[in-house]
Amino acid sequence: MRNRNKINQLGRTASHRSALMMNLANALITHKRISTTVAKAKALRGYVEPLITKSKDDTTHSRRLVFRHLQNKEAVAELFREVGPKVADRPGGYTRIIKTGFRSGDSAEMCLIELVDFNEVYTTDSKASAAKKTRRSRRGSGASGDTPAAEQKVATEKTVAAEVVEDAVVETVEEVKEEAPAETAEVASEEVAETKAPAEEAPAETESSEDASEETNESDDDKKEASN
Repeated sequence: MRNRNKINQLGRTASHRSALMMNLANALITHKRISTTVAKAKALRGYVEPLITKSKDDTTHSRRLVFRHLQNKEAVAELFREVGPKVADRPGGYTRIIKTGFRSGDSAEMCLIELVDFNEVYTTDSKASAAKKTRRSRRGSGASGDTPAAEQKVATEKTVAAEVVEDAVVETVEEVKEEAPAETAEVASEEVAETKAPAEEAPAETESSEDASEETNESDDDKKEASN
């Protein structure tokens, strides 16, 4: 009788049960997922997970200890080459049991037992949900300058810089406004000077014509006196 015996013998002798666990462990390591009964899967989980833990330390001693339980060189190589590095960051719980219903012949409860890190669907979802945002402490004067005092200082510097730029823009606009009327006044004075120049030249021409008429009159008088 198995009173208070936590080990499920699975209706087999010790040697038969040991051979069964060895074969199931080899199949799970090789194929990463197998279908079996729930009772066998629970017994296999306690048998194979210590072996997976040993595969994290890839040494000759660890390989010999694992080979003692698996008796299969290919399975041992696969465990240390593929499974060990894949589960290096996982502290435990390398397998997952998924119940699939009851077997039609004897109504035994069936399930899938698989290695957690080799299921891409579940692995990507768990990694996406487990992604955490970095939370920085607000105590002390952190080197990154994320404290309130540092933020206030940065805001003050930005405000001062904006004011300096605004003052420079205002001064430039005022200088442009002051220079523009001066240039227009110079242009207007030049135009007035050009209009005045012909007016000043015209009286000079009239004076010269008057002198010429006086000279002609004097010459006519001289001719009349000479004839008399």
